[in-house]
Amino acid sequence: MSSRTEWSILAVDTGSGETLVESAPDLLLPTASVAKIFLLHHLAELLDDDPSLGELMLRKDSIAPVADSGLWQYLDAPALTMTDCARLIGAVSDNLATNVLLDHVGLTPVQAVARRLAAGGSMLNDSVRDVRRPEDPSMLSIGCAADWVAYFRTPHPTVLSWLAPSTDLSMVSAAYGLDPLAHTEPDKHLRVWSKTGTDDGVRAEVGLLDVGGRQAAYAVICRFQGEVIPVLAQMRAYGTLILDALQGGYAPGPGPAR
Repeated sequence: MSSRTEWSILAVDTGSGETLVESAPDLLLPTASVAKIFLLHHLAELLDDDPSLGELMLRKDSIAPVADSGLWQYLDAPALTMTDCARLIGAVSDNLATNVLLDHVGLTPVQAVARRLAAGGSMLNDSVRDVRRPEDPSMLSIGCAADWVAYFRTPHPTVLSWLAPSTDLSMVSAAYGLDPLAHTEPDKHLRVWSKTGTDDGVRAEVGLLDVGGRQAAYAVICRFQGEVIPVLAQMRAYGTLILDALQGGYAPGPGPAR
């Protein structure tokens, strides 16, 4: 990997189509959990055809345990509905719920959704793994800002409902001053729907920001070496730039720090 920090960034006013900030929007980078959105979108489309599927119970012991992000691994509940699995993925990027749901619906149709929705090559490569062996895909997902902005310009409304309570506001959304645990309703005319991805040397956030009815689809993806704090500060700065743009004070921002 290059020793320099790499960014893929794009934000677009969904109403006017105006580009608010842009840097290497077609550059494919690791995106960690971001591409779990493709799984959520696939489920949303299945529910469009048959809403009763959402009530199907899925057992947590149907797959091997997986650690890190999520709550289900700490809960007593042995099974959850498909819809509740999706809610956990949207709210806390739940790895166990991801793998249980992915085991049920299959990776192949989810990847077909990704190929249909993401012209630039963004993809969910695999299920979540505690350890990646040489024969496994080297990373959970890849993505570029252009793909994710295209998605959030016309998102599936059910997917948005699952993303609304996302608790990770540590990156771009840190600029918006929202309560991480309660922001599904507008706060000071602000509302955000977002999905983040975190891994060693990777930070990514994609989503939709609404400021008094004016909206921006955005994606800020970074692959880096070294300290994460400067990366998070830069991501927050992009969040401020996007917010200022929607509030009417837009001036083209600088490229990302190298």
